[in-house]
Amino acid sequence: MDTADVIIVGGGLAGLAAAAELGDRGKSVLLLDQEPEHFLGGQAFWSLGGLFMVDTPEQRRMGIRDSRDLAAADWMGSAQFDRPEDAWPRKWAEAYLDFAAGEMRPWLHAMGMRWFPVVGWAERGGAFAAGHGNSVPRFHITWGTGPGAMAPFERRVRAHAESGLIRMRFRHRVSRILMENGAAKGAAGEILAPDPTERGGSTSRDVTGDFECRAAAVLVSSGGIGGNLDLVRQAWPVDRLGRAPARMVAGVPAHVDGRMIGISQQAGGQVINGDRMWHYTEGVRNWSPIWPNHGIRILPGPSSLWLSARGHRLPPPCLPGFDTLTTLREILKTGHDYSWFVLTQKIIEKEFALSGSEQNPDLTSGRWLEVIRSRLLSGKGAPAPVEAFKRHGEDFVVADSLSGLVRGMNRLTGSDLIDETDLATLIRTRDGQVDNPFTKDAQLMAIHAARNYRGDRLLRTAKPHRFLDPANGPLIAVRLNILTRKTLGGLQTNLDSQMIGADGSPIPGLFAAGEAAGFGGGGYHGYNALEGTFLGGCIFSGRAAGRAASIA
Repeated sequence: MDTADVIIVGGGLAGLAAAAELGDRGKSVLLLDQEPEHFLGGQAFWSLGGLFMVDTPEQRRMGIRDSRDLAAADWMGSAQFDRPEDAWPRKWAEAYLDFAAGEMRPWLHAMGMRWFPVVGWAERGGAFAAGHGNSVPRFHITWGTGPGAMAPFERRVRAHAESGLIRMRFRHRVSRILMENGAAKGAAGEILAPDPTERGGSTSRDVTGDFECRAAAVLVSSGGIGGNLDLVRQAWPVDRLGRAPARMVAGVPAHVDGRMIGISQQAGGQVINGDRMWHYTEGVRNWSPIWPNHGIRILPGPSSLWLSARGHRLPPPCLPGFDTLTTLREILKTGHDYSWFVLTQKIIEKEFALSGSEQNPDLTSGRWLEVIRSRLLSGKGAPAPVEAFKRHGEDFVVADSLSGLVRGMNRLTGSDLIDETDLATLIRTRDGQVDNPFTKDAQLMAIHAARNYRGDRLLRTAKPHRFLDPANGPLIAVRLNILTRKTLGGLQTNLDSQMIGADGSPIPGLFAAGEAAGFGGGGYHGYNALEGTFLGGCIFSGRAAGRAASIA
């Protein structure tokens, strides 16, 4: 029987961060994961590597004035905590803000992390200063994207593995947390058959044996439910977002299945805020899928026209990159589960990016020359991964005329919902606003404001232009699907990442970190995320667990 000081269930970023810290303390660790070794890092590997940090040298060099107070106002205006059970999530939010405005960057920098110098401006809100959104750019893309973000932690874990402190057991699926007298004492489950499936793909669940291991503490860091569409629909907050979409694409691999959340509840853990979730509205089906129903998120600049399934313009703040959940509600109110971007070639070249490490090989390489070649010296055309989606993606329509575009849009959906006359009137009215720096169009106001930030002007926001001028074409339409991604609620924890039971007391020996814990406390985002807080939350909550005196 394997024994250790701590068992960690899940080898994603949160588990790696916890294991690294425990190893530094000289504690013995058993790291269990149901997937093969080449899946180590979990979802973090596939991410863009963005981190929410506050008042950094990168921000200051870009002329951004940020502070802990401004970030806190943005966070709390977005979180909108309103439940008694939000007490611990609020404490986690305050603690993360202290971390993000203080120790976070120098600590990660000392481990070797570096960041792309242009700070991204995600989730801009678009309503009132007291409401949702980032007042300033805070999205720091790690050089090397997701693999670059997990690499320092993997290095630390493997160094401890070489010394014998950490033992990794892959294809070990936990089905029970062993409890004795109300305290966690180990884990048991099944050994799965070896599987050479490419990272991210669906692996077999063939059982070859059983296992049981013992430790004084068990940390669950197994992720959320985004890969299990049945669980997503069960948790869907119909009263707040409307009916769950009949058609969604998966933004995470199938192994993000939520199994361990239910198993933790059986052991006494308590899930709170299970109805809070974060799903994107700009998903496109991957033309070269890695996992089942694989969707990719478009990271849009502010210029694409956002239309309903019937071709009606979505109202502000439903603008590209501004307010995810308000836009999700607005789309579902139409009675359809998709919407459209309509744009030009000039916009796709300047503004379209795709989320994920594999869709950004230049940033993932961590080499400046690759970035310059891809984004500045590529000639006419968007970066190669975007152009590949434009050519091959089933959700893309490209045409030299508006008539051809409308025919393609209706053919794609098997309907006649888009009326050419109405769409022509809408676009001509919009085009009539671009000849002056003055406008009454809220989206054009937002574009002008975005171009005041030199990062957006340089890389992310096209100069306003007329859509119907052939010189700016061809015209492009993209059908946008709802894309599952993050579980904002989760297992309730205190600031040591120790699970809290239904009676409000910490459960001896039982811990949770990362998405399984709602990234901290059972939902430190509240109702809305500010982006860069997913990887950041995994690092922070995993670190907290690994440093806690109560874990070992």
